[in-house]
Amino acid sequence: MKLVFAGTPEVAVPALDALIASGRHEVAAVVTRPDAPAGRGRRLVASPVAERAEEAGIEVLKPAKPRDPEFLERLREIAPDCCPVVAYGALLPRVALDIPAHGWVNLHFSLLPAWRGAAPVQHAIMAGDQITGASTFLIEEGLDSGPVYGTVTEEVRPTDTSGDLLTRLAFAGSGLLVATMDGIEDGALKAVPQPADGVSLAPKITVEDARVDWAAPALRVDRVVRGCTPAPGAWTTFRGERLKLVQVAPRPERTDLAPGALEVGKNSVHVGTGSHAVELLWVQAQGKKPMKAADWARGVRIGTGETLGG
Repeated sequence: MKLVFAGTPEVAVPALDALIASGRHEVAAVVTRPDAPAGRGRRLVASPVAERAEEAGIEVLKPAKPRDPEFLERLREIAPDCCPVVAYGALLPRVALDIPAHGWVNLHFSLLPAWRGAAPVQHAIMAGDQITGASTFLIEEGLDSGPVYGTVTEEVRPTDTSGDLLTRLAFAGSGLLVATMDGIEDGALKAVPQPADGVSLAPKITVEDARVDWAAPALRVDRVVRGCTPAPGAWTTFRGERLKLVQVAPRPERTDLAPGALEVGKNSVHVGTGSHAVELLWVQAQGKKPMKAADWARGVRIGTGETLGG
């Protein structure tokens, strides 16, 4: 089939690579978000998908909005059979959805109808899910509500961050997306409506969502830290300044610390929660690079009675 691929961040690149390498489908063009300012100089930088497409000699379309008349006209000229989508980052209007003969097919990183929305992997970890996965579905105007073509499952490991899990799903999902394109072309694959039960929502994680509540149980603290790593980054406060929590580990044997209370050992830093303590392994102070928590504690010279989050 002739395809126009839509995607923006690094997590979409494995799927683009898989489609290019399939040997069966032609990626005629790529749709991605416009160049965005990045780095200290705030210079405009192309998205990872745009960079990969340019390396492969594929036409790149960067509409400010997917309803722009110039973009829609170019899409009609290309006349794709199908438009696979991975983390494009913009809502598609009905007029765009109607152009490809087989519609727009999204690779979404959850087992739909669970975790519809922008941050399915983060929410799966924060909710303590043991199994998640990826789904391909036909895009409709509702939020991730279209009929599903196929799924793959993936175990959520006890120490997974959202970055770890998303990387695995990006590669597993790329194979699913290629298989979905194959099945649509063959006419052997039909999309099945999502069940009405089991719907959950996964809105974008805000900075406030990523703030650690030390009165919560240690298990919750650990899940928030892992779910918000690498972005937006779990955090707390120390001496009135923000402290990013890069990695923690529950310590069930330590039940003697009050929520937020700090205890510094020779090579360890523990903090109390609503249940048992967690050990801070890696932290990042404002304006600093990530460092071992023990090194940070030695540098700031934590005094008796000092706390986090107060």
